[in-house]
Amino acid sequence: MTGPGPTSQRPQESAPTPPSSPAVQRANRMSAANMIRSLAPLVLICLLIVAWVSFRQSAVEPVRGIDPTSTVQLAAARASYPLVVPTALPDGYQPTSARTDAGQAEAGDPVTLEIGYLTPAEEFAGFVVSDDARVDAVTGVLGGAEEEGTVDLDGETWTRGTTQRGETALWREADGVTVLVTGSAVDDELETVAGAVEPYTG
Repeated sequence: MTGPGPTSQRPQESAPTPPSSPAVQRANRMSAANMIRSLAPLVLICLLIVAWVSFRQSAVEPVRGIDPTSTVQLAAARASYPLVVPTALPDGYQPTSARTDAGQAEAGDPVTLEIGYLTPAEEFAGFVVSDDARVDAVTGVLGGAEEEGTVDLDGETWTRGTTQRGETALWREADGVTVLVTGSAVDDELETVAGAVEPYTG
């Protein structure tokens, strides 16, 4: 008997791949590489902001205090009037600048002394004493200032006013000498500086 002969078999055809669903397509797009590319601009913006803030902070120099003693001594030695200065100010009032024109003054010449203070509230309070009514340190403040009455500070009567810059000014005049306190500080701090003004004793 003869067995059945060999039969030919066709190779099985692979089933067609079904089309990807929209969900699969979205998942493919959200690959790690795509996420990195998407986040890169945001990271760059954050780095630029951090660099800008760091630059601003480094550019702002801290306020440095100074010792006005030598400047005050020079003004006292050359002035033809009894010099007065703020004395024994409370903690938190830091001298940051001092200048005088006494270095060029000859006998009888006017002498002006200016001292700037950083107040506890980190504002500015400026003190001026001068026997020159035309000096910029005086006219620049009192020129156009609007008087608003007087205030008694430590037994002295001061005129209170508002400058053209909108800042409070306290001043008094006697024997041709003007004593002035003004600045961006609040009234209480300016009054503290004015109330501390006393004759300089060296």
